[in-house]
Amino acid sequence: MSGVDVVVVGSSAGGLRALERILGALPRGFPVPIVAVQHRARESTGAYAEVLGRVTPLPVREIDDEEPLRAPGVFLGPPDYHVFLEPGYFALSVDEAVSFSRPSIDVLFESAADAYGAGVLAVLLTGANADGAAGLVRIKAAGGYAIVQDPDTAECREMPEAGIARAPVDRVLPLDAIAAEILRRVSS
Repeated sequence: MSGVDVVVVGSSAGGLRALERILGALPRGFPVPIVAVQHRARESTGAYAEVLGRVTPLPVREIDDEEPLRAPGVFLGPPDYHVFLEPGYFALSVDEAVSFSRPSIDVLFESAADAYGAGVLAVLLTGANADGAAGLVRIKAAGGYAIVQDPDTAECREMPEAGIARAPVDRVLPLDAIAAEILRRVSS
């Protein structure tokens, strides 16, 4: 069994398409929970989970406060709430925006590092600001593994470029190679 306890994913502009590509390549019964935070409008509906649920055999749902973290499953941060990972469950918060965002990728990544340390596999995808870069630094400091989308394959380069500039990332990969690397790490 791998040392991966949780996969955390952060994205912004262009993130829905990127998540569709990654989740669509993962198998039914993927043995590790996936937690994804996507910058989206406060008034977004559950349609986001429905869209992603059409491309993956994994169950996809928005996170409820104090919900247990379990596999298989893809758990999505609800609009206008920060997502904190605690050992074994989620906590939602309406604290101030971080990097102009709520949910913030940094909040998710930093709490994942605190709760799961070296058991975190983080993926930072396309986006138009630097959210996620500080979280990657914390994940790497805790012994976790960091994948960043190659900026040349991102709809918006700023977020992956910020992650690469700030953190000692393990892999910079084109979008279509990320799912295979996640599977390799989880099965090693």
